[in-house]
Amino acid sequence: MFGRERVFAPTVVGFCLINGFTFVVDLVLLTGLHGGLGAPYPVAVSVAYACAFSLSYVLNRHFNFRSHAPVGPQLAVYAAVVVVNYLAFILALSTALTAWGADYRLARLTAGACEAVFMYSCMRWLVFRR
Repeated sequence: MFGRERVFAPTVVGFCLINGFTFVVDLVLLTGLHGGLGAPYPVAVSVAYACAFSLSYVLNRHFNFRSHAPVGPQLAVYAAVVVVNYLAFILALSTALTAWGADYRLARLTAGACEAVFMYSCMRWLVFRR
């Protein structure tokens, strides 16, 4: 049991660092595509989101979870997790919170916190399981 706890803490810290970085990448791409190049917002946010989650997969696989499993099956599971994440947290939860009267920024932060727990759990126990 103790051995598992020792693995848990570094992967949580690594996840936070990597996904904090990829969140910044997401925002930079969104700003560049929408604000700089004039791409329509839905296109810009989708491209930025896809790039950020792709980068997150590569960095977490290599540096955080140190996975050597075949990429194909792992990537399929990751893609399904990202779709569920997008639908459940990015769209549904944040939309529901704003419909219930929450400020859209608070709704997005709340959804983001739930998203982080969901994504870490899925990456740890589904995508990069040992």
